[in-house]
Amino acid sequence: MSERPLLVIDGLQYAKWSEKIFREMREGGVTAVHVTISYWEDYDETLARIAEWDRRFESFSDLIVPGRSAADVRRAREQGRTAIIFGAQNCSPIEDDIGLIEVLHDLGLRFMQLSYNNQSLLATGCYEREDPGITRMGREAIREMNRVGLVIDMSHSAERSTLEAIELSQRPIAITHANPHAWHAARRNKSDDVLRALGESGGMLGLSLYPHHLKDGTDCTLRAFCEMAARTAELMGVESIGIGSDLCQDQPDSVVEWMRNGTWTKARDYGEGSAKQAGFPPQPAWFQGNRDLGALAQGFRDAGFGEADVRKIMGENWLDFFERSFGPAP
Repeated sequence: MSERPLLVIDGLQYAKWSEKIFREMREGGVTAVHVTISYWEDYDETLARIAEWDRRFESFSDLIVPGRSAADVRRAREQGRTAIIFGAQNCSPIEDDIGLIEVLHDLGLRFMQLSYNNQSLLATGCYEREDPGITRMGREAIREMNRVGLVIDMSHSAERSTLEAIELSQRPIAITHANPHAWHAARRNKSDDVLRALGESGGMLGLSLYPHHLKDGTDCTLRAFCEMAARTAELMGVESIGIGSDLCQDQPDSVVEWMRNGTWTKARDYGEGSAKQAGFPPQPAWFQGNRDLGALAQGFRDAGFGEADVRKIMGENWLDFFERSFGPAP
């Protein structure tokens, strides 16, 4: 009997969703994807995004299904479909109402960042000069997110805020899309202190394939990426790493302006990369989209990972994290 195919899970994407991409997910053997449904959207706007996904689930029911639990992901795998897991890259959807945390969880939200680059009502983003840490409301939000099973994501948050979130949370948190700062000094990449604390607490890191987070950007090699993964596994434990590609496939460059500017500024905030350009950088040749996700496995093998660890990184670690994280607190 042939060995069971790899379980492939991507910890973060914000693609321009279409039948084409859903079919590419299936061609790449991708079992589950955490998709961003909100950046700066408030509660009502987030409901509109969820309604859009409901229509996609109906139109492409042979390709995608809602993913609200680890059981949903396993079922999707057996059925040859891709489970779509909702996440927010900011706390904008809860506005200033802590009761909306449970409401959004009931509607399928499973990840929420406490901040996106800027200071929020909950925590500090990585682009702020000062980082006073988790706010009063942030402490209450963490407690409530722990209670209902909404995962705390600190991918775009600053150092002190991230370390405090790890310490305050009674359940493991996630950094769904980032790399080690020691490997590539992007503002969004994470310090060894953060990664060590994340691993010790049972949290998860999704290694990013977004060029601004890669050493040498678009020219980063698969070998360099996988060797970085090996060093990260030594630092925080192989059980705490997976893939969080941050893939924005088929999105127009104008979407970057929405990510950076939102509704909080009239000026252009270019973020990382060129001071004059806010477009998407080209992906590395070895990772153009969902069809290439499964091919990462051979790169991990070549970097010295054994087969059991390759399977963990490609998807089993995320599935275990979903199992522990998506339901109410025990």
